[in-house]
Amino acid sequence: MSEQPRWLDSPANVRKLIRGFVAVCALLFLADLFYHRHYERVWEGLFGFYAIYGFVACVALVLAATAMRKVLMRGEDFYDDE
Repeated sequence: MSEQPRWLDSPANVRKLIRGFVAVCALLFLADLFYHRHYERVWEGLFGFYAIYGFVACVALVLAATAMRKVLMRGEDFYDDE
């Protein structure tokens, strides 16, 4: 019994989805020009501060997880009986 392909199985649909996400992120980044924020620190008032801060934090989490994987990873045969 063969399974019918889903809509995300097509690379063209995945590309459309990613382009949509990038467009929404760009629009939200540009929306930072059109509203006034009340901030406590000077750097919080910089254009796109929260978007850049979130991106840097996400990259830092991925790098930290990669480093933790090297330390915490078990061997391939960890659960095998000897």
